[in-house]
Amino acid sequence: MYLHRRLEKPLKEALRQFPVILVTGPRQAGKSTLLQHTLKNYQYVTLDDILVRNLAESDPTLFLKTYEPPIILDEIQYVPSLLSHIKLRVDADRRNYGQYVLTGSQVFPLMKGVSESLAGRIAIFQLYPLSWKEIPHVNCENEITMAEQTLKGFYPEFQVLPELNPKFWHSAYLSTYLERDLRAMRNIHDLGQFQRFLVLLAARSAQLLNLNEIGKECGISQTTAKDWLTLLQATSIIYLLEPYARNITKRIVKSPKLFFVDTGLLCYLLRIETAEQLIHSPFGGHIFENMVIMDKVKQYAEKGERAPCYFYRTGGGLEVDLVIDQGDHLDAYQVKFSATPNADMTRSLAQFKNEYPVGKTVLLNLRKERHPFSNGTTALHWSHS
Repeated sequence: MYLHRRLEKPLKEALRQFPVILVTGPRQAGKSTLLQHTLKNYQYVTLDDILVRNLAESDPTLFLKTYEPPIILDEIQYVPSLLSHIKLRVDADRRNYGQYVLTGSQVFPLMKGVSESLAGRIAIFQLYPLSWKEIPHVNCENEITMAEQTLKGFYPEFQVLPELNPKFWHSAYLSTYLERDLRAMRNIHDLGQFQRFLVLLAARSAQLLNLNEIGKECGISQTTAKDWLTLLQATSIIYLLEPYARNITKRIVKSPKLFFVDTGLLCYLLRIETAEQLIHSPFGGHIFENMVIMDKVKQYAEKGERAPCYFYRTGGGLEVDLVIDQGDHLDAYQVKFSATPNADMTRSLAQFKNEYPVGKTVLLNLRKERHPFSNGTTALHWSHS
């Protein structure tokens, strides 16, 4: 069974404008499936195949003659040197659009090679696990259904094979995919300590990132903690939400908030195994916020856009969970794991509205009915925004 992805439309548009397309994202997000289904007339070659990879590394010219475009080259990060050779072939016929479609699961190392070799010749897309709008026949307004899906996570395999056990699947995901990628990028000797690092991060989802504190608890240096976090970003396991400030320089120096790209892995690391446990867990509010904000990020990625999403926090205690920069104004959201929204939950939004050019202020919660407050904020069910 193939699940249609909302990225299909912008992907097809880009194929008519760029000679090279790159689709990045975590392993098992569905990159290869999307491309093979959408581009049926393209030859498919994976560099995960050791024999194919050896040819690409030892004789890239022969490789590109053997595998002519239009072609999908899967897992291009294994042979980044191939990018400069693709550039030479593309430059020989720049108007031949859609020649090469690449995928990669290790974002940062790959992006360095892309920027050096294919700048101006490539369109880049991020494919995350499924968004709620990509899941067929799901009732988002039912709290148990929402909790069950959040617990499973949003990797497509759970929709194709609904009988999958989330605990077993996420355990295998960590050991087979994540650890393989991490070991390819860095030589991590103590996987047990790295697993502890992951659990400590999970316990701080939807909170300000304090690497110094996490490093101390894990028994590693801040340098190692930063290095490991970068690896998790590069493999699209962790997402860092930057703080909003009028001055872009200030955004860079302040601490970001930490999110897991997929809530299924997050719940697995926190040992939450049932919907009821999730609803009553002390981590429930953070997991809910993680789910809502990542779904917003996915909605932009599905359009081929970088998410203009931030959070806002001051030393005086004013905090807004999500700020979306719309260019001429800001939209501000507060996320509450509650079916009983009240005016106290909107105070930060009202104060933020007094200080910035805000288009709308919204309290995202579990209540199905829309509810306006006198300060101009509206309470909406999280799935209606």
